[in-house]
Amino acid sequence: MRLSRSIVGEREMAAVQKVLGIGYLGMGAEVERFEQDLSAYLGDAPVACVNTGTSALHLALQAIGLVPGDEVLLPTLTYVASFQAIAGCGATPVACEVREFDALLDLEDAARRVTARTRAIMPVHYASYPGDLDAVYEFAAARKLRVVEDAAHAFGCLYKGRKIGSFGDVACFSFDGIKNITSGEGGAVVTRDAKVLERVRDARLLGVEKDTDKRYRSERSWEFDVSAQGWRYHMSEIMAAIGSVQLTRLDGEFGPARAKLSAAYRKRLAGCEHVRLFDNHAEGIIPHIFPVRISGGKRDAVMQALNAQDIQTGMHYKPGHLLARFGGGKPALPVAEKLWAELLSLPLHPGLAEADLDQVCDIVERA
Repeated sequence: MRLSRSIVGEREMAAVQKVLGIGYLGMGAEVERFEQDLSAYLGDAPVACVNTGTSALHLALQAIGLVPGDEVLLPTLTYVASFQAIAGCGATPVACEVREFDALLDLEDAARRVTARTRAIMPVHYASYPGDLDAVYEFAAARKLRVVEDAAHAFGCLYKGRKIGSFGDVACFSFDGIKNITSGEGGAVVTRDAKVLERVRDARLLGVEKDTDKRYRSERSWEFDVSAQGWRYHMSEIMAAIGSVQLTRLDGEFGPARAKLSAAYRKRLAGCEHVRLFDNHAEGIIPHIFPVRISGGKRDAVMQALNAQDIQTGMHYKPGHLLARFGGGKPALPVAEKLWAELLSLPLHPGLAEADLDQVCDIVERA
């Protein structure tokens, strides 16, 4: 049983075949169409698609003007991509403590780490849950910081009735193979800041200025200028074609399936000794992963019991401050380190049957 998996079918295959038949596979009309579909889904928020969620973070941070020596606050409990995107701009990721009950950024700890070099804050919507985003934006406004939301887990999720990405400063999504929707690989930057969006659109095409509109027409610039650092981060036609189909399946198929499975897990495991559930269940959340805490030093035994039955598990994530490149354990962040010793992610994807979930829970309860 897989921990997570892509759910694709005949419609996605037909969309790819159509692109292959046209014969242009770079960035073109399909990417423009996918961006328009995403924008409409997010309340007409402007969108720029890229090749990965990490690229989205990197370009967004570069576009808000980070330079070497700047600092960005972020929760330590996130995938290394968040840290690498900041470091890729020459800036310093400042790992902050997380809250034990939902694994989100601890703003009180973040406040203690603000310096004269702090330029931005990156909340991570861990397990699709945004927490108190209003508090994050109030924190940022009081200190004149930019906000770049790492919303890799949270595409399609609601915050107080509004879709993540439809409001706020800058939001970055991932469309890799196991996210709420996939384009095989891929990501997107969403912002109403016209200057930031323009910088992202140029930078994804190696910094070639005003090249995006030509790419939409399957053309390219030959006489051009470059005034800023760019990268080859654009999305391909094949990726966009898959993503457009996936988007139509999210609200009616993928979202309800993920929410139903998450609710079933919570019901089955609520009274299980040594299993602690995060306080991250809210209306409008489409859960990307289902992490739990296994206390009493039993996490590894539970993992081994599941793996013995060919049931994959995960550990989301090793805290960034424990990685050699980003601190090697200094400073100590005891809440995150405690969670790291207890975290176990159980299988969750729309292809999971209720019988599969029951089997997982039976093994967890016995272990």
